[in-house]
Amino acid sequence: MWMEIDLQSEVPLYSQLVDQLIEGIASGQLKPGDPLPSVRSLAADLGINLHTVNKAYQILKQEGFLQVHRKQGVVVQPGGMPGVTDAFAAKLQRQLRALAAEAAVRGMSEAEFAAHSAAVYRQLLTDQGGELS
Repeated sequence: MWMEIDLQSEVPLYSQLVDQLIEGIASGQLKPGDPLPSVRSLAADLGINLHTVNKAYQILKQEGFLQVHRKQGVVVQPGGMPGVTDAFAAKLQRQLRALAAEAAVRGMSEAEFAAHSAAVYRQLLTDQGGELS
C-alpha cells in the first residue's frame, strides 16, 4: 500500500493514517467501494499496533468515509462521501487558524498563505482529474 507512517513524528500514528486515507480518497487512489486491508494486515504491513489501525478505521467510519462489514471487511464508502457539516467547518477553522498563526509568526503574508492553500487544493483536484469548483 502507498501509505507511509513517520514513527518519529509528533503527529499520532492514527491521525497520520486518517489523513493519508482521506488524501487517498481525495486524490482518487482510493475509490468508492474499494476494499482496504484488514486491521491486522495493515498493522503488520506498517509495523504498528493493530489498535492504532482500528482507531483510524473507526474514526473514518464515524465520519462517513468507510464502511466496516464483518464479512466483507473495510471498504471506502460506496454511496458517496460525507458533505460539509458544521463539525467539519469548525474543524477546518481550527486547523487553518493554527496554520495561519504559524505562517504569520514566520512572516508569511496573507496573500502567500492563500496562494499556498489554493495550490494544495488545486493539486489534489489535479491528482484526481477533477476541476476547480
